[in-house]
Amino acid sequence: MTARPIANEHPPTSGSPNGGSDHNRAQRLFVEQLTLTDFRNFASARLNLDGRPVVLVGDNGAGKTSLLEAVSLLGAGQGLRSRPYKELARHGGRGGWAIAGKVASGGETVPLGTGFGLAGDEDRASRNVRIAGKESSSNALANHVKVVWLIPAMDGLFTGPASERRRFLDRLMLAVDPKMRTPRARFERAMRQRNRLFQLHEGSPSLFAGLEEQMAETGTAIAAARLDAVSRLAALIEASKESLMQGLFPWASLALAGTLEADLMDGSAVEVEDAYRERLAVTRERDRAAQRTLEGPHRSDLVVSHGPSERPAEICSSGEQKALLLGLILSQAALITELDGAAPLILLDEVAAHLDATRREALFSEIFRLGAQAWMTGTEASVFASMTPKAQIFGVNCGTISD
Repeated sequence: MTARPIANEHPPTSGSPNGGSDHNRAQRLFVEQLTLTDFRNFASARLNLDGRPVVLVGDNGAGKTSLLEAVSLLGAGQGLRSRPYKELARHGGRGGWAIAGKVASGGETVPLGTGFGLAGDEDRASRNVRIAGKESSSNALANHVKVVWLIPAMDGLFTGPASERRRFLDRLMLAVDPKMRTPRARFERAMRQRNRLFQLHEGSPSLFAGLEEQMAETGTAIAAARLDAVSRLAALIEASKESLMQGLFPWASLALAGTLEADLMDGSAVEVEDAYRERLAVTRERDRAAQRTLEGPHRSDLVVSHGPSERPAEICSSGEQKALLLGLILSQAALITELDGAAPLILLDEVAAHLDATRREALFSEIFRLGAQAWMTGTEASVFASMTPKAQIFGVNCGTISD
């Protein structure tokens, strides 16, 4: 796989130097009310909110990150920690959990609800979702709520396995084009079935051909959508790199490493799809020996460099990596703001405490500029002193919340 630099094909649509939009004219997205039942260490909890950023202060293990996780589950997907749903139930509770939210989205208040295991459905793999009182799917939540986050587990994003960067990449892709959830699911299902044929020592060409047709179609669509999303983000970063948070955070240079992505830079989607289908057929015996599919979008990688120094992110110092990652997350939020006209919910777990006072103020300023309801956690309220009264500050202690 070859890393291909992403061309700046999508200039920002706003006149703002950071690619943001005027949130006074946009329809803002924010949580108005959040109610938890038997979720993590919360037997029952409710937060009433007014759209300002939210600060959660408490000792480690008090439940601050669990509240961020609950907010992330108001959006599509498995939440910021991607844990099995059974693990989210409170120990000693009824074996399930529920989250209810009233969310200001698209100029109206939308009631959202999600849960697992409280309706005799403990054996199902997916969670229940209700939107405006009607049963729906997790994917449909993306029509109402967009979420970006930065948590301590992401500190190794640049140095860890490519699978972590692919998850980050696909969250970006799905924020830009939520409809790609269906092709991605179809690709993963077809690939699992193809791998299963190898494990069963199946040799029928017709069985493989049908699955490989699906993989070629959806895999090419995924690669094209990733290229588009990264190109848009790269264009925004290019336009704002000199002013990014007052120049206190490094800007990122982005590239994609992957066979399909590289082919799409030089050929049409139809040509790439045909070529991928042919390669899957030719490499069946190789893949059979490995018992898995060795080529496709599931093997691609996002390559990030420290823009000012042109060094690969993985060899930068830990401090440089954290600053680079924070800038990347906020650039992603700015891109969503450009595309949707409203900033996403921004979840920042234990981020502010690791910044010096100047960079911390630059972070807060960027949140206010975007007009985002950011949810931030910390162990010391003094870290957020400058945000008062511009934020709602709550104390969290062993599953209880106080203001």
